[in-house]
Amino acid sequence: MLTISILTDNAAGGQFLAEHGLSYLIEIDNEKILFDSGHSDVFLKNAAKLNINIEKEVKTVVLSHGHWDHGNGLKFLKDKTLITHSDSFSQRYRKADHTTVGLELTRNEIEKQFTLKESKNSVQLSENLFFLGEIPRSNDFESQSTSFEFTDGSDDFIPDDSALVAIVNNELIVITGCSHSGICNICEHAKKVSKVDKIKAVIGGFHLKRQDNQTLKTVEYFKQNKVEKLLPSHCTALPALALFHSTFKTEQVKTGMVFRF
Repeated sequence: MLTISILTDNAAGGQFLAEHGLSYLIEIDNEKILFDSGHSDVFLKNAAKLNINIEKEVKTVVLSHGHWDHGNGLKFLKDKTLITHSDSFSQRYRKADHTTVGLELTRNEIEKQFTLKESKNSVQLSENLFFLGEIPRSNDFESQSTSFEFTDGSDDFIPDDSALVAIVNNELIVITGCSHSGICNICEHAKKVSKVDKIKAVIGGFHLKRQDNQTLKTVEYFKQNKVEKLLPSHCTALPALALFHSTFKTEQVKTGMVFRF
């Protein structure tokens, strides 16, 4: 069984806190792995309400990519293994106003708090869970433009953007942070890494903002792959969420929710 507890997301559930960010607790193969940390200690407060002790129960943290809303919560953790792409510590900014969107902690500071394992390749985290590493940008409708830049003003397409995939009953559960690399690209790479073709569910940030060509082609991709359950969250904006709901009858992901597959 795979259990995903929503510790941080943009929408609050019940008495749980919310913020612009993402953090999930992944439980599989008798392992508990923290996927992202949001940007504050909200994930710890919500975990406590779910009777989860992150400090004692979690040994491994996976960072999907080096953006503040996924990794600034790392400053509240220590003495764990942290797995991420080597480019997660880049200095990066919004093009619109050149304000920073990178991590608060530097690589050197991270290395003092964690056992850091950087990998562009996929990493098997347990028998049935994989960190996907760098995602190939293989289709012609995702990751075609970017609103981010590096210090020198060059385009930042977030090459470190990654995700997780779990195998449950020979079907895939794809778990994404922000999908800057493209949710369809992520799903295709998940098939290659896991050597399983059937996608049962996809949960996480899809980074779709409008009902545009990319979103429409993403909907078609999920139809063609006969994905049973879609749970778009975090950076999936309302127009895209509305289209997913009308097409797939999706439910809103809120903090405190627990999904089991």
